[in-house]
Amino acid sequence: MRHTKKTLIRRGSALLIALGIATLSLAGCGRGTDPGTTSGTSGAPAVIDDKPATGTVELWAAGGDGEKLPEMFEKFKAENPDVTINMTQIPEADFLAKMSAALSAGQVPDLVYLFTEFTPTLLATGQFSPVPDGLVDGSKFFDFAWNTTKVEGTAYGVPWYTYGRMLYYRADHAKAAGVTPPTSWSELKPFLKGMQAQGIKKPLKLATTPFDAYTAMEFDWFAHQNGGGLISDDLSTWTIDSPQNIEALEFYSSLVTEGYADVDQGSQLDLTARFTTDNVAAAVIGPWFRGWLLDAQGEQWVNENLGVTALTTGNSGDKAAMVGGGNWAVPKEAKNPDAAWKFARWMAQPEQQVEWKKVFGNLPAVTAAWDDPAIAGDENLTPIREALEVGITIPLVANWNEVGLVIGTQIERVERGQATAEQALKEAQTQAVKIGVGS
Repeated sequence: MRHTKKTLIRRGSALLIALGIATLSLAGCGRGTDPGTTSGTSGAPAVIDDKPATGTVELWAAGGDGEKLPEMFEKFKAENPDVTINMTQIPEADFLAKMSAALSAGQVPDLVYLFTEFTPTLLATGQFSPVPDGLVDGSKFFDFAWNTTKVEGTAYGVPWYTYGRMLYYRADHAKAAGVTPPTSWSELKPFLKGMQAQGIKKPLKLATTPFDAYTAMEFDWFAHQNGGGLISDDLSTWTIDSPQNIEALEFYSSLVTEGYADVDQGSQLDLTARFTTDNVAAAVIGPWFRGWLLDAQGEQWVNENLGVTALTTGNSGDKAAMVGGGNWAVPKEAKNPDAAWKFARWMAQPEQQVEWKKVFGNLPAVTAAWDDPAIAGDENLTPIREALEVGITIPLVANWNEVGLVIGTQIERVERGQATAEQALKEAQTQAVKIGVGS
């Protein structure tokens, strides 16, 4: 996903606005094409026909994605001449609060797209319709993307795009230092030492200040690489203080305490300048970063100086990559759900997923779209495609953001030398158990 700089302000503060909304109590229909789900008609038509969409669709868009969406509206309207799409752009930091208020008041749009980070909290309201029977085939999406739409086996959204966070680094400095891009923990510190030898004192940018749910999400990536994870597979129990997680936090925090990363680094919004002025030489960030650098420095500079690696394995040898994306969803009180679902279905077609990649830079959630020459032929996307196969998302439970903030706060204690990894994660586990998962 490519974000604009002004819309990539961390979603953590916005996410916390809606922590008080209802816990997961969703019931209703599922997906006839997805094994393990139930079928029904609650809140949405059981089947969406193939006739052209008609009427007016009110769509709410958060973040920079909405800036280019009208180009897709025009293409959709060419096939559906009797439909009108009215889009309201909402600042990303305000989206959860505005959407929660609209759901409570029953004054909702027909269609919204939900960032992965927003999805569990908003689905917890029980105010979204299940995906109509047969609308899309869940097996056509990356597994992790389809799973982000589901609650208790029922899908409540259609994946739109996805991304994987990689380790982007200064390839020119790596070459000068004689170090190769790291693909494991054991290779990361020697790689960073090589960057330091090039005069970059603290070369690695991590999700530090502010320490919040984004810090926890980044740490969870390391935890999975070490055979751990923050929650059980059935999403019922927090597993924050497992031995694998403690070992992972010892390594993760050592990147700060041993001087490879700064505990008080700035936000991602100034990363482009810091990356191009030899202040930072490596950063964990999504594919939109390449777009930032293209805008700032041009294609020649990017081709000569930018490298990317997935950093996939920890001490256990497990592979994991931090992934996310966005999903289309239709509120139960939508006035034109038929046309809204038809647009979501249309945007899930491989050709539209490829077109959206060209228009905005977001990456397809439909696996077949990655076979298109426009994507398959881009070697810069190869590490991301590989990462999507071992992708992990945030814990898909309603209370994740609250628990994530707790974990982020405890990680700060470790990185500032105020607690050991074991002490911090045991405290986080205690608080998380009190908070619960929200189901």
